[in-house]
Amino acid sequence: MNDCQTLIVGGGMLGSALAFGLSRVGSADGVLMLDQGDSSLRAARGNFGLLWAQGKGASLPAYADWTLRSCRLWPEFARELQALTGIDLQLRQQGGIHYCLSEQEQEAYGRELAQQAALSQGAFDYRLLDNEGLRKLEPHIGRSVPGGAYSPNDGHVNPLYLLRALHAGFIARGGRYRPNHQVQSILRTREGFVLHTEQGELRTERLILTAGLDNARLAPMVGLQQPLLSQRGQLLITERLPPLLNYPSIYLRQTGDGTLQIGDSAEPDAHDDRNTPEVMAELARRALLLLPMLEHRRIVRGWGALRILSPDGYPLYAAEDPSLGRARAFAFSAHSGVTLAAIHALELAPQLLRDGIPQPVSAFSPQRFEG
Repeated sequence: MNDCQTLIVGGGMLGSALAFGLSRVGSADGVLMLDQGDSSLRAARGNFGLLWAQGKGASLPAYADWTLRSCRLWPEFARELQALTGIDLQLRQQGGIHYCLSEQEQEAYGRELAQQAALSQGAFDYRLLDNEGLRKLEPHIGRSVPGGAYSPNDGHVNPLYLLRALHAGFIARGGRYRPNHQVQSILRTREGFVLHTEQGELRTERLILTAGLDNARLAPMVGLQQPLLSQRGQLLITERLPPLLNYPSIYLRQTGDGTLQIGDSAEPDAHDDRNTPEVMAELARRALLLLPMLEHRRIVRGWGALRILSPDGYPLYAAEDPSLGRARAFAFSAHSGVTLAAIHALELAPQLLRDGIPQPVSAFSPQRFEG
C-alpha cells in the first residue's frame, strides 16, 4: 500500500513551488514532501531573491519565454500566497537594472538584449542607459559607472519569506512535510516506487525529484539523467540603511528591512558554502564603485551557497515515458528557483497531473546533452 500518491523529494524552492501548485488543484492530501536536515547544502536559503528576465535566454528562446511568463505571473502568484498564509513576501516588481562596469561590457550586453528582444517577437522590453540615464533612476549610483540597462519585467522578493509561505500554503491545504528524510535509494515496482530514507521506507505512485545537486545521484536510480554542476555564490549584508536604491540589480538590492544585499560572485566546481576573504573583498570593492555612499557603512554578515547548474545553465526537466501512466518519475533542476516559482506552481504543477511535461518546455530535456 502506498504512503502517498505523489512524493516530492526536496523541500527547496523548486520542490516547494510544485508542492504548493499541486495543492492548488486539490490533491495536497495525497502529496508528501521530503526534505533533508539543517546541515545540508540548501540553495534556497542562500538565494539573492531576484525575479529576473533580462539577459536570460538570448540563445534559447524557450527559456526566455518561460522566464518572462513566470515574471508576469508573479503578481497573481504572490497575492494568492499572501492571502492564504498571511506572509508578506516583500514583492517589489517595478523593474530592474543591470549595471555594466566597462564600455566593452555595455556594448556586449546591448547586443545580447537586442537578440533577446528580437527572439521574443516584441514580448521582452528594455532600454539601454548611459550614466546620466542610470542616475535619473538611481541618483546615488557612482559617476564612474558607464551605463547599464533597465527592464520593466524584473523585481525582487524576500526569498526566505517565499520559502516559508510555500511550505505554509502547502501544509494549510493538507500537504504533508517531513524534514530529516534524506533518500538513500529508490526501487521501481509495478505499482510505483519504494524509497529507503534515513527514517525508514516510503512507497508512492508518482515520484518527483527536486533535490538540488543531489538529483545527480537520485535520478539515475529511476532511469533519468540530471547532469549537474555546482557553482558557489557569496553574499554580504550591510547594516540597515535609509532608502538608497529604487531598483534591484544582480549586484545590489535593498531589502524590505533596509539592509543592502551585495552579491553575484561565481566560483565553479565548489563543494562547500563557505565565505572567503578574497571574494568578500571583491564584492565590497564593486559595491563601493556602484554606490559610493556605502563607504564607512558596516557589513554585518555574509554567507555562501551552491547554485545548481546544468552544463549550459538552463533548466533540466526530465520525465519517464507517458505510457507508464500515473506511476511515473520526474526529475527537475533549475537555479532560478525564485523567478520560476510562479510558473512552476501555477502552470507546471497542474500539468504534471494531466499530461506530464508541457510541450513548450520540452526544450529543457536532458536529452539535449546526448550525442
